[in-house]
Amino acid sequence: MPIKLLGLFAGRAAPLGGGSRASAIVKLAVPALTLTASGPLEDEQADLRVHGGIDKAVHCFPVEHYSQLAAAFPHAPAAWGAGFLGENLALAGLSEAQLRLGDRLLVGHAVLEVSQPRSPCWKIDARAGEEGVAAYIDRHHLTGWYCRVLEDARIDRASEVRLQVMDPAAPTLLELLQTMAEHRPDPARLRALAVAALPAAWRDKLHRRADWLAGL
Repeated sequence: MPIKLLGLFAGRAAPLGGGSRASAIVKLAVPALTLTASGPLEDEQADLRVHGGIDKAVHCFPVEHYSQLAAAFPHAPAAWGAGFLGENLALAGLSEAQLRLGDRLLVGHAVLEVSQPRSPCWKIDARAGEEGVAAYIDRHHLTGWYCRVLEDARIDRASEVRLQVMDPAAPTLLELLQTMAEHRPDPARLRALAVAALPAAWRDKLHRRADWLAGL
């Protein structure tokens, strides 16, 4: 199945769900994005500790996940569809099961490197208007992923998307998520997941857990 770019999205930080905490998960469709190493120039993040930055410059999400979320939460007031969960790029034809850490997405003239899955948080429940959505996304590994921007470029809705597999032996995003969700995974498997494409914090977390499990 060819990879298709179905939408580009950007937003500004604002109070979410009637509360006082700010978020930029609410994003609007835009005709183009200027991708840079620190993220799209047109976009904003409310908390750079957990979103944005070099390792999380661009958020991608598979539009195929939205039908599963709509079926799982039929009474949610959410308008499930491209851009709803705060992604910058809404893509069809790619999933966590296909993408490997370190793979590159060539979007027009931009070069993106797959760096890590998204970690679902409270903002997803607030955005969807129903509790349990973030936990469901986490449990079913419907996270989407973040990318670094290796080559800056301005992209638009007509930009072609191509996948460049860098290491066929690298773990997929799904393998990483499934292994981390196990109660007592093999320490050697955890260490094997700590590839160079992962941010240092993720690699440290995997090695610390492996060391702890090895000492049981």
